[in-house]
Parts: sequence; structure tokens; C-alpha cells
Amino acid sequence: MLFDLNRYTFPVFIKEARKLALLAMPMLLAQVAQVGVSFVDTVMAGGAGKSDLAAVALGSSVFVIIYVTFLGIMTALNPIIAQLFGAGKKREVGETGRQGIWFGLMLGIIGMLLMWVAIWPFKHYLPLDNDIKDMMALYMFFTGLAMPAAMIHRALHAYASSLNKPRVIMLVSFAALFLNVPLNYAFVYGKFGMPALGGAGCGVATAIVFWFNAAALWLYVAKQQYFKPFGLMDKFDRPDAEMFKQIWLIGIPTGLSFFLEVSLFSFIIFLVSRLGEDYVAAQQVVISLTSLIYMIPQSVGSSGTVRVGQTIGSREYMRARYIAGVSLVMGWILAAITALLLVVFRYRLAGMYTNDTQVLAIAATVLLFAAVFQLADATQCVSSYVLRGYKLTKIPMIIHAVAFWGIGLVPGYLLAFHADMGIYGFWTALVFSLTFAAVCLVWYLERYSRSFALQKRMS
Repeated sequence: MLFDLNRYTFPVFIKEARKLALLAMPMLLAQVAQVGVSFVDTVMAGGAGKSDLAAVALGSSVFVIIYVTFLGIMTALNPIIAQLFGAGKKREVGETGRQGIWFGLMLGIIGMLLMWVAIWPFKHYLPLDNDIKDMMALYMFFTGLAMPAAMIHRALHAYASSLNKPRVIMLVSFAALFLNVPLNYAFVYGKFGMPALGGAGCGVATAIVFWFNAAALWLYVAKQQYFKPFGLMDKFDRPDAEMFKQIWLIGIPTGLSFFLEVSLFSFIIFLVSRLGEDYVAAQQVVISLTSLIYMIPQSVGSSGTVRVGQTIGSREYMRARYIAGVSLVMGWILAAITALLLVVFRYRLAGMYTNDTQVLAIAATVLLFAAVFQLADATQCVSSYVLRGYKLTKIPMIIHAVAFWGIGLVPGYLLAFHADMGIYGFWTALVFSLTFAAVCLVWYLERYSRSFALQKRMS
């Protein structure tokens, strides 16, 4: 049977599912809160006007490409720390955590500079009104300031979640979400004595929120007694090139996988801009919604990474394979539920973002495509995350490259502009690309987890 799911009794399945859920639920809520920052930005910008919404949509696409790519690199810390924790190596856990913070700071500074460098070409490429492009540029400048904080936060996120303490991440993320609302209100609309920056004000709020996120999580980890035995804050270490290399070698294929996926959606929104601002606004509405929904399989996958890593660290190799299967089953059940909800409530969901009749009609139709690929998207997401628990990142990167760009973007472009399907051509191609990725990743995970367990048993 797939992943030997019949190896243990049903009560064992429930036990493992409960452990995954206890890790996944706080991470899900934390990720929902983090994506909720983007949701608030979209709603606030939409309230300021259609041009503001389009500017934030385009600027955030650049931010998301860099942020999510670098976030993928930082996820290398999860299997490293989880396996050390599973093996009981507390001192090494603290050392890895310190180096992860240094690595995050370095990566964040690079991300900030990339955001600023990207302003000029995007301003001069897009065939939009100058006021939209100027607002987009200002938004990109402000969100660039958030990058160093975002990567430091991600290092602390990996540290806490890999040590079975994801609840603190959830609490900090929700505090940041609640802070984001008045900040957006102040800077977008010019309240409380602040300048009215329109959509660009969302960038100011984002930068402040990310720095709050990093500082709050740092303080909690430093003060919480649970983390004391690992000694993260006990000493100062200089950056270690060898540890940086280890993080980089595991993280760069994951970062590229993340880039391939998120850039697919971001490049689509730039291509959709050729169809007019109604389609850009509708695309942003759907991306914002599907990003929220994607947090569900992502949280299941993240908990699968941690549980598989910890189980491998404690040398329970067949159990790790079984946990991979349990993670996938959880993802499938949740995907079926979200698909149904998208179909039934698509107009109401899109209506939370805009009351423009044309934008609403386009967004509601596109949400049907999003509902169709829920199962495939959840499968490829959970599979790729579980593979990271085995520190496997190169093959998933290749699969994502073929799926997202070879089957997603290029055919999507042809369907959109040469088969006259418009925005729906891109989303048709997305259904096929995600299905291809799901099939390939499940096959690879099944094959590798079996051979890995048998090899370890014989050695």
C-alpha cells in the first residue's frame, strides 16, 4: 500500500494525525495571519481606488517573488534543526539557530537591495499610467525595508517550530496582523496625522509589521524557559562559513522551487496587465484568496517536515515513511473541503475585496479554476515539504521547473494570447501543471522513503 499506510492500526494513524495537527494548527494560524497582512493591504488599497489596488498588486508581486524565494532557502533550517533535536543534540541546536539568524540577516539585506534595484525596469516595462507606476515604485521601496526583518523572523520561526513550539509564532503573527490594520488605515488614508500615501502606504505598514514580528519573536525565544537548555541566546558566535554552506546547499534548491512556483503567478499578473486593470485587479483578488487557502496544505507540509526530520533523527525510519503518508492523507481531506467552499462561496469571497461588477465577475470565474486544482496543489505542496524532512530538495526543484514553467507559464501564455482565452488560458494551464507536479512528487517520495528505510534497516 502507498507509504505502507496499512502497516499500523487505525489508532496509530489517529495518533500520528493528532501530532501533525498539533504542529500544523498553530503554524496554519500563524501563516493565515501573515498572509492576512497581504489581505489587509489588498482591501485597504482597493478602498483607496482601482489604481491603488493595481499598484499594490504589481509591487507586491515583486516583493513576493523575492520574499518567498528567500523564505524557501531559509526552510533548510527546519530539517537541520529537527534532526538535531530528534537526536538529542541540544548544543548543536543552539549553534545552528545562531548561525541561522546570521544567515537570515545576510539574505534579508540582499533581498532589500534586490527590491530597490527592481524598481527601475518594472517602471519602464509596464504599459500603465504613470501614477500607477509611481505608486508601485514607492510601495516597492518601503517593502524593501522589511526584507532583513522578514528573514530574521524566518530563522526564529524555523527554530521554534522545529523544537515543537509553533504556538508562539501564531501569537506573534496575530499581534502583527492586528497592528497592520491601524497602520494601513493611517498611511493609506492619511489618518492620525500621517500623510495619505494611497497604496504606497501599505508598504510602510508592511515594513513596520515585519520588524515588529522579528523583534517580538526574538524576545519570546530569549525569555521562554523551554528554550534555555538549547542555549540560543547564551553566547555570541561569528558567522560560520561551513554552516552557511550547509544551509545554502539544502536551501538553494528549495528556494528555487519556491521561486518557480511564486514567479509563475507573479509573471502571470504582469502578462495579465496587457488585458487591462480590471483583469489585474481580479487576478490580485484571486491570488490573495488562494494564498490564504494555500496556507492549509503548507502548514500540514511544514509539520510533516518537522515530524519526519525528528523521526529520522531518532532513527525510526519506517515510522518516518508512515508519517509522510499520514501527512498526504490529511492534505487530501482538507483540499476536498476547500474546493467545495470555493465553488459555493466564490462570489461572496471575491466580494470581500471589491464591489466593482466587472472585477467581481472575472474573479468569481477564475475561482472555479482554483477550486479544480485544490487536490493537486495540496498534494504537490505536502509532498515537497515532506521530502525536505529527508533533506531532499534537488529533484523536487527539477519537477517544479518542468511543471510550473514548462507546463504552466508557456502553455498558459499561448492559450491566453494565441487561443484567445485571456486570463482563463493561464488558469487552465495551471490545472495541468499542478497535476503533473503532484503525480511526480508523490512517486518520488514513495520510492525514496521506501528505499531509505530499507537501506537503513540493513546497515
